[in-house]
Amino acid sequence: MKNNFLGIGMIVLLLTAIVGCGEYRSLGRNPEGEELTRLDTMSNYKNGSFQNLVIRPDSTFKHHRLAAMFRDHVGPVRPTSAIPWVNTDLKKLTSPAPTVVWFGHSSLLIKTLQGNILIDPVFSNHAGPVPGLIKAFPGTKNYHAKDMPPIDVLIISHDHYDHLDYRTLIKLKNQIRMAVVPLGVGADLIYWGFDPKKVIELNWNQSTLLAGGIKITATSAQHHSERTYSKKADRTLWASYVIQAGQYRLFYGGDGGYGPHFKQIGKQYGPFDLAFLECGQYNQPYVHLGLGQPAQAAVDLKAHMLQPVHWSKFPEAGHPWNEPIKTLVPAAQKTGMPLNVPRIGEPYTLGDVPKTLVWWNLK
Repeated sequence: MKNNFLGIGMIVLLLTAIVGCGEYRSLGRNPEGEELTRLDTMSNYKNGSFQNLVIRPDSTFKHHRLAAMFRDHVGPVRPTSAIPWVNTDLKKLTSPAPTVVWFGHSSLLIKTLQGNILIDPVFSNHAGPVPGLIKAFPGTKNYHAKDMPPIDVLIISHDHYDHLDYRTLIKLKNQIRMAVVPLGVGADLIYWGFDPKKVIELNWNQSTLLAGGIKITATSAQHHSERTYSKKADRTLWASYVIQAGQYRLFYGGDGGYGPHFKQIGKQYGPFDLAFLECGQYNQPYVHLGLGQPAQAAVDLKAHMLQPVHWSKFPEAGHPWNEPIKTLVPAAQKTGMPLNVPRIGEPYTLGDVPKTLVWWNLK
């Protein structure tokens, strides 16, 4: 009972701060009306929420994202000095092969001959509905919405604040040609002023072919969704993605725990030239990849190379900030999986030698 009152108190405190700061629109909007009726027809939507392919092994598990914000962290969850970064003019990048630029956490720009792809952009320097609640690391704040080139397609993996950022999308809205999101997430974008004709919602294993020739397929992930910290969770879908541009095939995992779906995706859609998989913020084992697991997931996917994401920007779990990469390197070596670990803002073009400079041993 005491814990229930504590949880209710934290929710009230958070919502009061949101309203007080005038940030209520950042909460977004869940599907309703005809949108909600349409979701009821989906096989992976049952009893008012989306379902993972694998049932959660621990029936007592609860979503503790709100509690995680207020927990006492043990260890250096933030670096003691600025994260190294590279200043790149994103509007002048040219290459016949896809070129990737990482901005920390899970934000990526992929420039291809078929168009510019922007994935889960968060340039607000915090990950949450209230500014300053989960602050970005120093050195990760040097890229902004104004630095982005025209975006042919925006890809969103799910509705959590560290992947779907209201403030960033409002600034980018007029330079985004199309947005591809999982089922239900379109309601957020439309609520924020996006043209419904420029928003494509996909269920798992659904594809869309865009005008420039980029093909995007939503694939399964083992995660969850929610922006209001209520008991009405999982009203919108979460997804990973297969991205095909010309002869190149990339995989973006979004957020999600380890499971048999990686082998299924590899068998159906692989092999992949490069896989972007989460590495870090593993406070919930069932819905996040744990220590070393990204390497095995990349093997399952039949990826030729792995680039870790979902780390080095926000302190969302209690582990040391660079523990994920320090454990991933030997795990990847053991499986024989090549790693590409660029600095923030450092371009990498497919076919080039992977970036392997050890820049994360900060004092």
